[in-house]
Amino acid sequence: MKHVIIGNGVAGASAAQSIRRFDETADITVITEEDLPFYSRMRLPEFVAGTIEEKKLIIHKDAWYEENRISLITNQRVASIDSGSKQIILGANAHMSYDKLLVATGGRATILPLPGIEKNGVFTLRNIQDARKIRAYAENSESAIIIGGGVLGLEIANALLKLGKKVTVIEFFDRLLPRQMDAEGSSILMNKLETLGMHFVMGVRTEEISGGEMVEGVRLRNGLSINGQMVIISAGMKPEVSLFHNLQIQPGRGVSVNDNMATGLPDIYAAGDAAEHRQRICGIWSAAEKQGEVAGLNMAGGNSAYDGTAMSYYLSVAGIDLFSAGEIDAEGRLPSFVYENRGSGIYRKIVVRDNTVAGGIFCGDTAGRKEVISAIQEKRPVEDLNEILEKLDMKPLPERDN
Repeated sequence: MKHVIIGNGVAGASAAQSIRRFDETADITVITEEDLPFYSRMRLPEFVAGTIEEKKLIIHKDAWYEENRISLITNQRVASIDSGSKQIILGANAHMSYDKLLVATGGRATILPLPGIEKNGVFTLRNIQDARKIRAYAENSESAIIIGGGVLGLEIANALLKLGKKVTVIEFFDRLLPRQMDAEGSSILMNKLETLGMHFVMGVRTEEISGGEMVEGVRLRNGLSINGQMVIISAGMKPEVSLFHNLQIQPGRGVSVNDNMATGLPDIYAAGDAAEHRQRICGIWSAAEKQGEVAGLNMAGGNSAYDGTAMSYYLSVAGIDLFSAGEIDAEGRLPSFVYENRGSGIYRKIVVRDNTVAGGIFCGDTAGRKEVISAIQEKRPVEDLNEILEKLDMKPLPERDN
C-alpha cells in the first residue's frame, strides 16, 4: 500500500508515524515545501530571539525517517491532485501515484489588505523561512511594530524585545489574546508586559504602512502614526486548501472531513489546519496531532474516529505563564470564581455553567490548571473543585444582569 502525505507539520508527521505503527510494510512518502524535516513552529519566536539554534527546532531528524522507513522529500511543491488517476502532480510535470493520500498542508498567514503591504520590512511568521528573514532584517532595525495582539503576536514581540528592539503592539480588539483572555485578565497581562518594555495601542485598526520602498511606520485609523523600521503582521491563519479547488468538492474555510478524517473524495484524507471537522478548525497543536494519528490509522486500514479536541492553551509569554480552556465568558454573563492580584500580575478565573465547570483562565500562576481542565473535560460539578478554590483563594463572582 502506497501512502503519500502532503505536508510535514505535526499532522503529517503524526500520520506517518501512525501508518508505520499499524502497517510494517507500508510504503510512506512525505512531501514538504520546506527545507527542514519536521520541526517545532511553536518555537520559531525563540529562534528569532537567538535563544535557540535552528537545528534545535528539529523534532524528527533524518535518522528518524530512515529508522521508520519513511521517504521524506523536501523543497518540493505539489502543484495539483488528480483524484481520478490517483496521482499528485509535482513541478516540471512529474507525477507520483498513491493508494491513500493525506493533505496536511496546514495554513498560510493571513495577509491584511493594507496600503503599503508590499514594502520591504513587512513580514508574517508562519515557517522557518519567515523566521530567518525576520531575524536578518532585525539586525538593522531599531524598532518594530506588531499588528495583532494574539499569542503569536505577543511571542514575536517578546522575541524582538530580547534583541533590544523597541516594540509596539497594535490590537484591533480592546484586549490582548481575545480568544484566550477576558478584559480583566488581559489588563493584568498587559500591565505586566508593559513593565518589560512593550508598548500597546488597543482598539484601533491599522490604516496604512507608511514609507517609501522600505517601512518607516504605520498610520492608524484614529490618525495616530507610529514609527518603526519593520512590521510583523500577526492576524491569524488561513487554511491552505488550494489543492482542492479543482476537485469535485469545494472547501469552505477548510476542507470538510468526517470523523475518520476522510474528505469524501476516494482515498483522500485531510488533517490539521487544512481540515474542517464538524464546521470547526481547531488551529492548535494537540488537535492537529490527534487528527493526523486518526487519519493515519484509517489510511492504513484501521478504524479510528476523531471526536474533537478540548480547546485549551498553555503557554508562556515573556516568561509569564498562561492557561485558558473552554468558555472564558469574556462578557461576564456566567457565574465564576475569581482571584486577582494586580501587583503580582496574577489572575485566576473558573467559569461555571449550570453548576458545571465550563472554562478557566489562569495568568501569572497556573497552579491548579490540571484539575480545572480535567473538570472541564469530564463536565464535573463545581463543588468538586472546592479544595482547589479554597487553596487558590478564589471567590464567587455572580453573573452580570443582561
